[in-house]
Amino acid sequence: MGQLTRINSPQDVRRLTSHQADDLAAEIRTFLVEQVSRTGGHLGPNLGVVELTIAMHRVFESPLDTMVFDTGHQAYVHKLLTGRRDFSQLRSKGGLSGYPSRAESEHDVVENSHASTALSWADGIAKANELQGRGDRHVVAVIGDGALTGGMAWEALNNIAAGQDRRLVIVVNDNGRSYAPTIGGLAHHLDTLRTTQGYENVLSWGKRTLRRSGAPGRATYDALHGMKKGIKDVLVPQGMFEDLGIKYVGPVDGHDVRAVERALRSAKAFGGPVIVHVITEKGRGYVPAEQDVADRFHAVGKIHPETGLPVAPSRFEWTSVFADELVRIGRRRPDVVAITAAMLQPVGLAPFAAEFPTRVFDVGIAEQHAATSAAGMAFGGLHPVVAVYATFLNRAFDQVLMDVALHKAGVTFVLDRAGLTGSDGASHNGMWDMAMLGVVPGLRLAAPRDEETLRDALRTAVDVEDAPTVIRYPKGALVDPVPAIDHLDGVDVLARHDGPADAQHVLVVGYGAMAPTALETADLLAAHGLRVTVVDPRWVMPVSAALTKLVGDHDHVVTIEDGVVDGGRGSLVAQRAREAGISTPVQAVGIPRAFLDHATREQLVTELRLAPGDIARDVLAALGRTP
Repeated sequence: MGQLTRINSPQDVRRLTSHQADDLAAEIRTFLVEQVSRTGGHLGPNLGVVELTIAMHRVFESPLDTMVFDTGHQAYVHKLLTGRRDFSQLRSKGGLSGYPSRAESEHDVVENSHASTALSWADGIAKANELQGRGDRHVVAVIGDGALTGGMAWEALNNIAAGQDRRLVIVVNDNGRSYAPTIGGLAHHLDTLRTTQGYENVLSWGKRTLRRSGAPGRATYDALHGMKKGIKDVLVPQGMFEDLGIKYVGPVDGHDVRAVERALRSAKAFGGPVIVHVITEKGRGYVPAEQDVADRFHAVGKIHPETGLPVAPSRFEWTSVFADELVRIGRRRPDVVAITAAMLQPVGLAPFAAEFPTRVFDVGIAEQHAATSAAGMAFGGLHPVVAVYATFLNRAFDQVLMDVALHKAGVTFVLDRAGLTGSDGASHNGMWDMAMLGVVPGLRLAAPRDEETLRDALRTAVDVEDAPTVIRYPKGALVDPVPAIDHLDGVDVLARHDGPADAQHVLVVGYGAMAPTALETADLLAAHGLRVTVVDPRWVMPVSAALTKLVGDHDHVVTIEDGVVDGGRGSLVAQRAREAGISTPVQAVGIPRAFLDHATREQLVTELRLAPGDIARDVLAALGRTP
């Protein structure tokens, strides 16, 4: 690690010779494989942007020049070049975040890892620089890894094109494998020419003069312009960017530091918005990643660095149950189709796609379009199942409300990674969905607690044709089966603890993944002489009449959910009880309304006092008992 150990800031990167920069790139790849294999993380994307990031820091001067990464999972190299080499606790409490973090460095700006946002950030920062008279500063936005499939990115491009004097460089990190980079001196000179203001002045003169010269002049201009466009379209497969009014450089070999530097310096000198199209290879330099056809080791757990194989085999997960059950449903229901937002494998739709390839639609990173397109499919006689991470449904709330629910469309949303996900931090905890969706009229939401209830919820959901349905489940391995001992009008009774006849009677409501916590909490309360009943409503929205009646049959109610407690299911249960004239106090337990730092789920549970012991102590205190 001869070069890397001497890099403490971007200034150190700029001092390197070209050969030293190449050596640094090789060292960084070795470092990433060694370190990320121990902790898990986004390996493939970062292996693909090593030379690109080095070149950016050699051409631009962070933090004077602002660098924005979309999405932030490709910022590990940026962290290394800005002096953060301790990756031993990556994505763990007290260690480096898996995304840019303002708390870590002045070189980090945008923490939100939701895709397709960087260009809007860059547009806003560039406008602020212009209005504040900061003409010596540039904004560099790195977008790619699918983010250009998001509509918000194109909204931003449309606005960026309007500010021709703003110093904004957009790096399109094209790691798809469909383009071959244009190489050779001619391409390099054409790129330089197209970002020369003199060239622009000549074109403007030609346009004004020739078009004023009657039909012959206009014909000459059209011919010259057509020839220019024809040559450009042959040499530049992404000429459409210039049609937006933004100058274009590329394609550039993203693994050639000198080539990327030349392109970035050309773009920097132009003085207006420029797109630099860089061709990179995801997983570059690590054979197991290069041979991973599915996603080039986009995100990995702990792996053996020599082979890329997991250190510990994964247990059967919630996602796998959904995947299996959807295929079963698909075999008997030809009207059921699936929609994903660029996450076919992570959300479990790959098996469905393998068996029913014409019935799966990957819309790219476009959750808004996914929801509204699903409403259209429902109108056309299909039943769409939209599978996304819970945190990403936030991006499509208006479409769920106004396009799906308002039109009573039979669409099922399946929310993977709901609740506390932990290591990916604030932007990935899927904790907002129940509170957010609670205001949607007619929507039904299920929170299954184990494999059987997940399968049952999915079968029930796809039979609903006049309203949206939602199924949420957590990240990771399945819990052991949690059987019901009784059923009360759709509410599952999971346990009953008898006690003295004069003992206070407590109802514990455990939602979904929190059902095991509810059972353990009940055991602790029963040990203090309380009578306790544990229930799981399974369908948590709307609140059933049976659950409201149970509230009235008890002296105290505790609801436990892995969603935001403000406006969550507990508060809704309390509201329904009040409306029914029931005065039983409802103690709602859940996640506070706050952004949570990266940590393990277990650490977050402890910090938030969501462990059975903490909940039991709080309940006893509320009842006036000494824990």
